[in-house]
Amino acid sequence: MNAALRMPALKPEKLGDESFRLDHRLRYAYVAGAMANGIASTLLVGEMARAGMLAFFGAAGLSLEQIESAIDELARAIPGAPYGFNLIHSPNEPELEAAVVQLYLRREIRLVEASAYLRLTLPVVRYRVSGIMRDAQGRIVTPNRIIAKVSRVEVATQFFSPPPQEFLNELVRKNEITAEQALLAASIPMAQDLTAEADSGGHTDNRPLVTLLPTLLALRDRIQNNNGYAQQLRVGAAGGLSTPAGLAAAFAMGAAYVLTGTVNQACVESGSSAAVRQMLAQAEQADIAMAPAADMFEMGVRVQVLKRGTMFPMRAARLYDLYRAHPGLEALPEGDKAFIEKQLLRTTLEEAWRSTRQYFLQHDPGQVERAERDPKHRMALVFRSYLGLSSRWANAGEPSRAMDYQVWCGPAMGAFNEWTRGTFLEKPENRRVVVVAQNLLYGAAMQLHRQYLRAEGRHLPVDAWGGQPMEPDALRAVLDA
Repeated sequence: MNAALRMPALKPEKLGDESFRLDHRLRYAYVAGAMANGIASTLLVGEMARAGMLAFFGAAGLSLEQIESAIDELARAIPGAPYGFNLIHSPNEPELEAAVVQLYLRREIRLVEASAYLRLTLPVVRYRVSGIMRDAQGRIVTPNRIIAKVSRVEVATQFFSPPPQEFLNELVRKNEITAEQALLAASIPMAQDLTAEADSGGHTDNRPLVTLLPTLLALRDRIQNNNGYAQQLRVGAAGGLSTPAGLAAAFAMGAAYVLTGTVNQACVESGSSAAVRQMLAQAEQADIAMAPAADMFEMGVRVQVLKRGTMFPMRAARLYDLYRAHPGLEALPEGDKAFIEKQLLRTTLEEAWRSTRQYFLQHDPGQVERAERDPKHRMALVFRSYLGLSSRWANAGEPSRAMDYQVWCGPAMGAFNEWTRGTFLEKPENRRVVVVAQNLLYGAAMQLHRQYLRAEGRHLPVDAWGGQPMEPDALRAVLDA
């Protein structure tokens, strides 16, 4: 290897927006997104924080008790370090979303990743504006910050705009903020940082990053010019980012930071099982499918999942088709009923409803009241129970349910496996989240350095830098040089 290329002129810690790194107290403009059900685990969050990167705990799908336990664990493990928690839009369980916000405010969680939002809600507005004040210099201070993950211009516009006045009025009426705080809130954006979420695992609109990111960058500039915020708005990039070339392209297009997801699930620190990590290590770019989402089942929202090695996408799609075609469980054809009871639920529909009812009586009693009035809603809750359990079976590595594993995964996983083929990172047990992140950042810096030299007319030999991952010791040496 050419010694001059060993360390790029552009260091990895200089990639992205300097203000993003400074504001969040980071060495690198690199974020690990919140994968639900604790897949983005406390261990993963801690490792990233110690390495000077940002990570969000995957709180979605967990109980309030589990989320608070994670808050306690991280407070002990990395006190004072930068990290955040997920806040997911819950249109079918608004009380749960409000309760999570209440928990974050009580425990002083100062940074959340707002994801899967179709529109702003009162709880997310409450989180943002709680505690807003002026400091001694007259500047507006907002203790709580949001990094919003979006893929639609209309949703991005809401997060880059000030909180809606009707929500501020409601918060004042409920004595959750003062009238003075409502006036201050009209001068701030809901989120200073917004992640352009392209084709990704889980909730996704399958947008190409090369079209989505420039669109949201232009939107950022328009809203910043129109509102004259004291702090500049920023846009990061997510979706499909799993190789040095992908990160380099995102930074070259103007991303303030990059955010990864599926590749972190494949790392040993994730809350996924060893069985899932092995499945992910074998995935290719075409081994994915769209399937109904458990949290927005009735709305027809879909998530991107792995289809290789599991029957989940096809089985979940069949459930949604049955939901649309029939008014309730009692109306299901006998053949379909037998399939659901024997293959999916492995119990009778009556028993499935009893256990589902018991769950919602503890977590959201309003759902039970509605289901007992509306047979179609009762059917939706039973079907959603299978969708919810399928991800938990995957995380637990339940061997008897391998064909039902729901594994959130995008095409980035296949690209990552191609990049790591023949290297130490090919083996699932060697995939550590910080080593992966640092290799991606170092490789991105090298890619950009190489492109700069090529633009100057300096044609490099093909083997000057192969772009393959570096072993941890060698990587640490070049990063600390």
